[in-house]
Amino acid sequence: MIQKKKTKTAYYCSQCGAEHPRWQGQCKECNEWNSLVEERVVNTKRIALNLDNTIRQCLLPDISTQNLKGYHSNIKEFDRVLGGQLLPGSAILIGGEPGIGKSTLLLQAAEAYSIQGINVAYVSGEESPAQLKQRAQRLNINGENITVINATVLEDIINIISNGKYQIVLIDSIQTTSSSSLDSPPGTVAQIRESAYQLILQARSKNYALFMVGHVTKDGNVAGPKLLEHMVDTVIYFEGDNSHLYRILRATKNRFGSVSEIGLFEMMTEGLIEVTNPSSLFLTDRDNNARTGSVVTAICEGQRPILVEIQALVTPTNYGTPQRVAGGIDNKRLALLLAILEKKCGYPMGNNDVFVSVAGGLKLTEPVIDLPVMAAIVSSLLNKAIDNDVILIGEVGLSGEVRGVTMIEQRIKEAKNMGFTTVIAPESNSDRIVSDKIKIISTSQLQQALDILFN
Repeated sequence: MIQKKKTKTAYYCSQCGAEHPRWQGQCKECNEWNSLVEERVVNTKRIALNLDNTIRQCLLPDISTQNLKGYHSNIKEFDRVLGGQLLPGSAILIGGEPGIGKSTLLLQAAEAYSIQGINVAYVSGEESPAQLKQRAQRLNINGENITVINATVLEDIINIISNGKYQIVLIDSIQTTSSSSLDSPPGTVAQIRESAYQLILQARSKNYALFMVGHVTKDGNVAGPKLLEHMVDTVIYFEGDNSHLYRILRATKNRFGSVSEIGLFEMMTEGLIEVTNPSSLFLTDRDNNARTGSVVTAICEGQRPILVEIQALVTPTNYGTPQRVAGGIDNKRLALLLAILEKKCGYPMGNNDVFVSVAGGLKLTEPVIDLPVMAAIVSSLLNKAIDNDVILIGEVGLSGEVRGVTMIEQRIKEAKNMGFTTVIAPESNSDRIVSDKIKIISTSQLQQALDILFN
């Protein structure tokens, strides 16, 4: 094959990575404004094609998967998000806020794989080997089968990995990796795209699993072109709040498993600790005394039910426009629920400030929280507490009807395990509910549920 190298200047979109020959205000691919960045690149243009007749062709039923055996870290929360196991040749992108614990998570996962005799290469571009060693000592990590590679040049990394027999490779981070064939600095769109592409190709050909740590922007997305998320098999975000000890590992893309699963960890001095009973974690500070504006509901993350507390505060407004402040739920959803309360049930929401928060800092999107949110608001408005042993489940429609929810059996089972004695659930789910040592109250209308709670 004959190759000709030519240096040129191109403009890359910082959002999608699309290449443009000249600057323009709007990207022609993703329609983002003012996102084009000028970069000097080395373009390798193929003049002749070399046809390879050795490419294998086979029918889909003839493909064997017997040798496709994955790796288990034995960290259940970590394996659950990955789809149960880590497959050779797969590429995983992990993103998260600075200091959230991405490197700590990967180092602990590397140790978990290393204990089983799996050879792991940890490519550190942000920390020196001595700094990595200090962190490993703090986490009580031995790392007998972990090889530390302190390099940032793509070609050096690929050469070292090619000469070693590694089964798992960790890149920390992809923003510090740069190719010598490009003139642009590390972290630019072209460098991230080229580095990730070459590393993924290498992982496919050498059949090792690849982890890449990605920095995030102020919007919470992985920095670099959006194309990076399309190139990998799995995209995982490590979420959390500095004011809370727990961390959530959540998959937004997974070719080998469900994106509904989450892994829950608690950040301690000795590192990340698995949380096997998340309901007890989020209900830890809930006392036995009934409080106004406090309701417990059951959400589901993947196949796992979790009990959370929703709190509301309603006070008369001091300004012309009432405030609507939502923490952990969508603000527009809160406005919609308040409109239903005022229109269908006659509660005066227009003259009151409403504050709603999910205890523990969780962010909820399930419609199952509609009924408990509205019940908490009415509880605070009427200054009447809801019994501590009652749990509410249900989606509320625009006409005030209570709609059925999925996985109702798992939610009620979790409520029973946590000691709750009464569940107010949608009537449409009653045929799938088995009442055993817990009282089930079925309701089809919002007003009916509120009458039961506040007599």
